[in-house]
Formats: sequence, C-alpha cells, structure tokens
Amino acid sequence: MNEYSIHTDALKSYVPKLSAGDTVYLSGTVYTSRDAAHKRIMAALHAGEALPYPLRDAVIYYAGPTPTPPGLSIGSCGPTTSGRMDAYAPEMLDHGLAAMVGKGPRSEAVCEAIIRNGAVYFCAVGGAGALASKCITACEVIAYDDLGCESVKRLTFYDFPLTVAIDCHGGNLFHT
Repeated sequence: MNEYSIHTDALKSYVPKLSAGDTVYLSGTVYTSRDAAHKRIMAALHAGEALPYPLRDAVIYYAGPTPTPPGLSIGSCGPTTSGRMDAYAPEMLDHGLAAMVGKGPRSEAVCEAIIRNGAVYFCAVGGAGALASKCITACEVIAYDDLGCESVKRLTFYDFPLTVAIDCHGGNLFHT
C-alpha cells in the first residue's frame, strides 16, 4: 500500500496510479452533495440548466455538516452512506466526476462507471466527523440553501485522510 498527498487540481493525473487500499491525504476544493442535492443536480443536468459546480474533475463528499460553531471553519463533517447516491453516480461519473468520498460499498453499476471513466472512490472514517472537520479549512454554501445541512457546500480540504476503496482498475476493498 502506498501513501500520497494529492491536491484536487492534480487528482486526475494520480487516479491511474492509485490502488485500492492506498492512503491519500487530499487537499483542495471538494463539494458536498447528498440525496436531495443529487436529485436537484440531476434534474438541472437533464433540463440543461446551470449546475452548482462543474462536474468535470470535481470531487464530491457525501456529507451534511452540522452547523458551524463560532471560531471554526465547519461543524462536524463525517461521511454518509454512499449507496444512497448510487442511482445518480454513474451518470455523474459519465459527465466527468473525478472522485467521490463517503463510506460503505457501491453498486456494480457505480463500480463499472468508476472503471469506465477513470475515476476513484475514497472512503473516509465514519463516526469521526468532529476529527474530520479539523482537515477542512473553509466552508461556503453555494446552492440549495433550503436543504439545510444537505445544501451544496464548497469545502477546502487540507490533508484530509482517505482510503482508496475502489480504484479505476477494478480494485475494490469491499470485494477483497
């Protein structure tokens, strides 16, 4: 297993080097999107409307942070179960999504789309949202404010620890 420090701007060039089980310390721009936001993003995509963020080369974190306490960048921000986004993920990957961050296994359709599109699925440690928030230096709501904690946010990660769970070559920690 290897360790990498990667900025989101360079992630696509690293994806072919990553293998299931590798550790990645990710820095850069990451967007939160969960169930309700995915539904709206897909509706906008199908209607030809502007999206809250460009899908090409984007990294999505399946998270709904708690309110931000005074003096901090963000509240607790742990991953949610990724399988709830499986209905949307293949099409988003086909539109250029580079990576997803969450917890738990993915459907076969998502695994195939990861391989087909040269993408990656990272897992973050569940149950450690307060600790994870220490690796997030900025948080801004950019869309769907009415969704509360599930609004779309632009986060800035700094050395956020992740494990490559599904790589672009078909390696899958949930199958090994």
